[in-house]
Amino acid sequence: MIQWPNRTLPQHAQKTLDQYQISVDAMADYEQRVARAKTDFERYNCKGNKTFDAIKDALTKMCSGAQRCAYCEDSAADEVEHVKPKNLYPEAAFVWLNYVYACGPCNGPKSNHYAVIDPNTGACIDVTRKRKAPVVPPHKGAPMLIDPRTEDPCNWLRLDIENTFCFSPCMGIGPVEHERAKYTIDTLGLNKRTYLRKAREQAFMDYLALLKQYRSDRDQRVSLVKLRSIEKHIRGRGHPTVWSEMKRQHDVVSSLKKLFRDVPEALGW
Repeated sequence: MIQWPNRTLPQHAQKTLDQYQISVDAMADYEQRVARAKTDFERYNCKGNKTFDAIKDALTKMCSGAQRCAYCEDSAADEVEHVKPKNLYPEAAFVWLNYVYACGPCNGPKSNHYAVIDPNTGACIDVTRKRKAPVVPPHKGAPMLIDPRTEDPCNWLRLDIENTFCFSPCMGIGPVEHERAKYTIDTLGLNKRTYLRKAREQAFMDYLALLKQYRSDRDQRVSLVKLRSIEKHIRGRGHPTVWSEMKRQHDVVSSLKKLFRDVPEALGW
């Protein structure tokens, strides 16, 4: 899970999205805004709606690999996901910066689960609205979930690329940051799915093989075109967090030390 690149929507799509949000914000009270946000999103988020076709096109171009999920980086992204749930924050239902492209296995469990940090105590407050609970505004506070649209998850999350291929909170971060990391890992199920850990390990081995191939070809003085092709493949491959961690941990992981010392240019990829 890495920070997503920013991309500007086409002007016509952004203008219509803003109009959708104005309609939600114009409702008389919070409960009505929640209801309007839900019904309008279901109405507009469909194939053939030019605005959401443009949104999905932009999100697809922001995905890693072959349209991979913003959260797990493994499964196909095919659901426009609200980082801040629309049924808790209707004011963000049609906000471009609140969208990522996610897969069902990530979006389903996350759903409307959300928590905030109490500004007075620093405690984690679960603001998920239970079924049939009163529709009232959530407790105020900064989000617990790390937002890949506006934050770099690598500042809070570390991936073990030597053994487990599981995420854990980074060492040396503060207690609130530690809890945010743990909450994000648990809410998105980043370590629970065995196939994700296996996929990260496979990605590690593929990146390793590609980098070794680059070193070999460079040392044999193959064409610059072929070298750039390998670099492009590394930059565009799935599971970019694995590559990010390989660069971050290259000086402490034995299988990477000499390789990156031989190919220091790869640290800039």
